[in-house]
Amino acid sequence: MKAVIPAAGLGIRFLPATKAQPKEMLPIVDKPCIQYVVEEAVASGISDIIIITGRGKRAIEDHFDRSIELEEKLLLRGEKKQAENLKAISELADIFYIRQKEPLGLGDAILCARKHIGNEPFAVLLADDLIVDKKPALSQLIDTFRTMGGKAIVGLERVPFENIHKYGVIAGIEIDRGLFNITNLVEKPAKGEEPSNLAIIGRYIFTPEIFKCLEMTEKGIGGEIQLTDAMKLLLKKHEIYGKLVDGTRYDIGNKIDWIRANIEFALERPDLRQDIISLLNDIKAKAF
Repeated sequence: MKAVIPAAGLGIRFLPATKAQPKEMLPIVDKPCIQYVVEEAVASGISDIIIITGRGKRAIEDHFDRSIELEEKLLLRGEKKQAENLKAISELADIFYIRQKEPLGLGDAILCARKHIGNEPFAVLLADDLIVDKKPALSQLIDTFRTMGGKAIVGLERVPFENIHKYGVIAGIEIDRGLFNITNLVEKPAKGEEPSNLAIIGRYIFTPEIFKCLEMTEKGIGGEIQLTDAMKLLLKKHEIYGKLVDGTRYDIGNKIDWIRANIEFALERPDLRQDIISLLNDIKAKAF
């Protein structure tokens, strides 16, 4: 199975930080968020990855390429481990880049990968959705995909009703614990019209039929081709399942979640944990 990582968005919610750098390169401690997503795909058994880029996204390609000069400089300074870590980034997977010509939304970005995917099922991971669990979120979906006989499947998260209007939302019948046969999908429903509190999050597995649906999908919210609209077309002829994903999710497009991710990831680092705890205690003392 191949994986598609759309990374052509403009990062408007993080301006001005994203004026001259891709939002996918925003760091979580000392690693860009897109690297965590690539590592999740690799940990789930995928080694062939397509990243959909746009204008101003060259930094993503540079990050996953080798930097011989930097590696050599680190070796000269005796920092062999650091040099090896940098080299390992370029060896994570076979990564291909396709440019989205116009910013026409997530659905169009996925459609750009059609020729490379061919007639095979494939995964989609959103680069600004980090999900942390002992078992990678994508691996959880792959297991369910196989169990359900190769039907399309999307990752789900229960979201408080006061926030559900920000997401694509499903209606469905629970056929097993945390597994839903989807009956309807709504992109960012109006308050009071939510079909459930089950939000679609940035992990999907599709069969090639989704490409035909994307081609037929008209521009929707924001003048973009919405993936949720294409999935509604797919649902007319094919079953789609939703799986509640285990783990802690961080929406890196949200400033508070980005800050929370940096703090919580740093707390998991032995080299940073005590300093972060001291810092948080100092902030708490000053604030209260």
